[in-house]
Amino acid sequence: MYSIKETIIVEGTYDKIKLSGFIDSVILTTNGFTVFKNKKLLESIKTLARETGIVILTDADGAGFKIRNYIKQSITEGTVLHAYIPDVKGKEKRKRVPGKEGLLGVEGIDEKTILTALKNAGCTINGSSEAPKSEKAVTKADMFAAGLSGGADSGKRREELAKKLGIPSKISANMLLDVINRLMTYEEFIKLSEKSK
Repeated sequence: MYSIKETIIVEGTYDKIKLSGFIDSVILTTNGFTVFKNKKLLESIKTLARETGIVILTDADGAGFKIRNYIKQSITEGTVLHAYIPDVKGKEKRKRVPGKEGLLGVEGIDEKTILTALKNAGCTINGSSEAPKSEKAVTKADMFAAGLSGGADSGKRREELAKKLGIPSKISANMLLDVINRLMTYEEFIKLSEKSK
């Protein structure tokens, strides 16, 4: 059992059941889009962001990103971390047909991948968190210079990099910048961006 300090925010009950099997943490569900209308739930999430910090772990589909962005934009103080699962085609065992976009949700992803996503987000696991990789951070200007933003094929290049990093392809330039700064040093980013040109 892995102990995680931050409260984990997931979309549904099956996600919570999956995580509860190997993670000891407060796990809160948004019940899908219910979080948009439930002010009490949103207030609880805001309180938890201040008290324990939260990590948002939603599905890699469009709905997951809408929920993630809504929560992120609603919180003005406290700690908000983002854990991303990769785009994995398939369907969960309990479902007869795959979801709208044909991707596995959190409940269908293996434990190792989920733990890696939580670690990469900067969660405090079993009392320790991953230290920042580098003193010099990758900036928006670096992203632009690497062709990951502001160009005609920037979206495609971000998708390719996201695939290499094992995160959803729908990730925005700003979210990708945060992930890059958590996963690699400035020097590693420069080498990677030179290889992909």
